[in-house]
Amino acid sequence: MADPLQPYNSPVHRVLQGLFDRHRECRDGNVATYIPELAKVDPEKFGICVATTDGYVYEVGDTRHPFTIQSISKPFVYGLALDDHGPETMARKVGVEPSGDAFNAISLGEEDGRPVNPMINAGAIATTGQIKSADAAARIAKILETFGLYAGRPLDIDMAVYESETRTGHRNRAIGHLLRNYDVLTDDPTPAVDVYFRQCSILVDCRDLAVMAATLANQGVNPATQQRAIRPEHVESVLSVMASCGMYDSSGGWIYEVGMPAKSGVGGGVLAVLPGQFGIGVFSPRLDTKGNSVRAIRVCADLSRAWQLHQFNPPYSAHSSLRHAYTAAEKHSTRSRRQQEVDCLWDQGRTIRVVEVQGALSLATTEPIVREILKGLAGLRSLIIDFRHVMGLNAAAAAILADLAGQLRENAVCVLFTGAAQLSEAARALVHRFGDAAAAEVFRFPSLDAGLEACEDALLRDVFAETEPRIRDVGEYEIAAGMAAEERAVFESLLTTRHFVRGEYIVRQGDEAHSLFLIAKGVVGVWTGLLVEDARRVASCSVGMMAGGMAFIDGQPRAATLLAEDDVECAVLERSDFDLLQQSHPAIYARILRNIAASLAAKLRLADMHLEVLSCRRG
Repeated sequence: MADPLQPYNSPVHRVLQGLFDRHRECRDGNVATYIPELAKVDPEKFGICVATTDGYVYEVGDTRHPFTIQSISKPFVYGLALDDHGPETMARKVGVEPSGDAFNAISLGEEDGRPVNPMINAGAIATTGQIKSADAAARIAKILETFGLYAGRPLDIDMAVYESETRTGHRNRAIGHLLRNYDVLTDDPTPAVDVYFRQCSILVDCRDLAVMAATLANQGVNPATQQRAIRPEHVESVLSVMASCGMYDSSGGWIYEVGMPAKSGVGGGVLAVLPGQFGIGVFSPRLDTKGNSVRAIRVCADLSRAWQLHQFNPPYSAHSSLRHAYTAAEKHSTRSRRQQEVDCLWDQGRTIRVVEVQGALSLATTEPIVREILKGLAGLRSLIIDFRHVMGLNAAAAAILADLAGQLRENAVCVLFTGAAQLSEAARALVHRFGDAAAAEVFRFPSLDAGLEACEDALLRDVFAETEPRIRDVGEYEIAAGMAAEERAVFESLLTTRHFVRGEYIVRQGDEAHSLFLIAKGVVGVWTGLLVEDARRVASCSVGMMAGGMAFIDGQPRAATLLAEDDVECAVLERSDFDLLQQSHPAIYARILRNIAASLAAKLRLADMHLEVLSCRRG
């Protein structure tokens, strides 16, 4: 259920709630009366449920109100008969062609008496009669056991409805005798018809329907219990007859408009299957003239359009597109920081969460990602969703992500979509949801690293209450760690101050290395690539850190370009002054060498950490 995700409702749950609110005032249709007990149901009951193939259920309305399964039992009994006999034997007993007739029509072949399909009463009675069992009691027990596997719980029979069906089921008894006449049923038809009445009287609720549908969507394995309800090779046969015949003589319009295998029942239920993705159950007792729930038809049609569920709309992979998820306590940005800032990120970085997604995003592949995000909202201050490995997304996925971003932002969570420049659908959905300014805010960082760095900066500003961090004493530089006061004074006398405006090159790749830059204020970006089109930001250095240390030590040309990303102030140590220290103050010289080596080692550890996290990536 979505309730445990409060105070943030899932976008999926909100879509279902919107459908419930939209259609709850519909009073079209009437409850079934040809079975007297069905006429007693409350026509106002209404529930909508979606169950995913990984065992999660979304539900709104009267989803736990019991009702009898009626004709929705037919595809499941047909699947049981296929398991008992195989498709060749069953093909001799019942066909698979749409009838175009009412569900209780006597649609039998003129020559062989074979029912047209297993979704009409004649075909269902023929199918029920094929279930292998010692007697009628064992047969209904076997059916109940199988239905329980589909639903994930034991199911019972509503005896009042069963008795009502028995008293009024003369037409079905006549069908049974006709089937016996043609040897479709080879024994006395009375027990088979009685079992059929009982199977139609099995009590379910809307949630059961969704889980049963999800079991078919999951190749016959209940996604919650992991128990198999039908052999996998027979699932496609069941879904095929549901697609062509499952909605009585409205089946053609249904598959044209909604596009999912489905089955309805005069008890008010409708069950629909999106293979490989999820199952849908809707309950509302008012029926149209064809015997289908009016509200359920409208809900499923709206849901199919909203989530692009039509089976002839080429589907995306049904697997979650979650590539990797972690927090800033597990992986930092490439920014080099002072030790106290690093310690803070290890301690509080869990409030910044990164979710990397991949592949083609549809509703089915995005919903598990959203669900995963909603599980980890306690204390969350920033969420980054990175799209750089996404090949495309449809409007349904974009709308779900935009809705999620909107709700989190309304609850003071910073949401960033990075690597999404090519995803115009997501941009349009966000602009529609928030307006241009908010959408620009969510999309403001093109790269994951830049977005993560910004979220870290915001956290550190709050923790250290610094609006503009800067060095105020030479001892705060990492290069001065361990120096005594008199050593710091000597070292400070060698430093000069330089200022760089935002966007100015400090050094360029390939330059000779004469200087070491100690950052007193601002951020210095480290870029590789000699040409603008090849340039790539590989790291950044913040206040207190040193930049350009490797070339300063080994005397080789600069391996990267240093760029001022803010207005930057640096304390600069020239190589010539550093060399003189070796003679005049060897202890200071050695201390500086050790601190430069420690800084380079820390940068290597940061790179190793990134590689380790990358190696754990899923997908």
